[in-house]
Amino acid sequence: MAIGEAATLALLWRGDRRTRRDATPQNNRLRHVFEALAALGVRAEPAVYADDMASEVREQLLRVDGVFVWVNPISDGQDRTTLDAMLRDVASRGVWVSAHPDVILKMGVKEVLHRTKRLGWGTDTHLYRSARAFREEFPPRLQSACPRVLKQNRGNGGQGVWKVELVPATSGAEIVRVLQAVRGSVPEDMSLGDFMTRCGTYFAAEGSIVDQPFQPRLPDGMIRCYMSADKVVGFGHQLVKALIPPPPEGPDSEAARPGPAHHAPSIGGGVSGS
Repeated sequence: MAIGEAATLALLWRGDRRTRRDATPQNNRLRHVFEALAALGVRAEPAVYADDMASEVREQLLRVDGVFVWVNPISDGQDRTTLDAMLRDVASRGVWVSAHPDVILKMGVKEVLHRTKRLGWGTDTHLYRSARAFREEFPPRLQSACPRVLKQNRGNGGQGVWKVELVPATSGAEIVRVLQAVRGSVPEDMSLGDFMTRCGTYFAAEGSIVDQPFQPRLPDGMIRCYMSADKVVGFGHQLVKALIPPPPEGPDSEAARPGPAHHAPSIGGGVSGS
């Protein structure tokens, strides 16, 4: 699809029926995207989505040239199973979808950390494609290389991302201390078996778990690299607090919040995104 004056785009995000009814290009968090498209002469319209409105949204998308999608993999207990099936259908009928669900499954999931582990940023990364493989392979790995970080293949907001370390046992059971990367989480001690059972849901719908060593230098922050097509256009440095035990003030205190993100363009120009 060539974006030009004749193009019509839909901007899709999750909401309820009332939000869909009242949505305009000006009254939502994507208003600046609507403004930027309008400046290019592109007509854009809201496409508020919920699973119980999938057929209605599908009919809307079949009337436009393309759709930009802003829907997290997991939100309030909902996933993208129904949405992705609908997006694949409209894409097969000639509508441009960004990003196509099949592209997300290749690039926007944690498994990419395993596929690229032999590149410069790689580390001791393992992939469990089944609950059986997880039960057999993770315990000895934890014993020999503690602590570890487990990540469900598709998630957001720290959901399904855990720091796991062994606790010296006072009985025959293996006890682990786990901390989820969700803001406000606190460390929790439990048996290894109970924790692995909790992770069993991550294998639903052909899911998987990525296993990496915990990096002690995490409090130093992380570097983000921003791409535009095949070019690096910027870098960002962010002080993260996920997987770091909360301070004495508590998990909801100001001290527990992530630090500011600092962005810089790459050499040769360009700007970074967030």
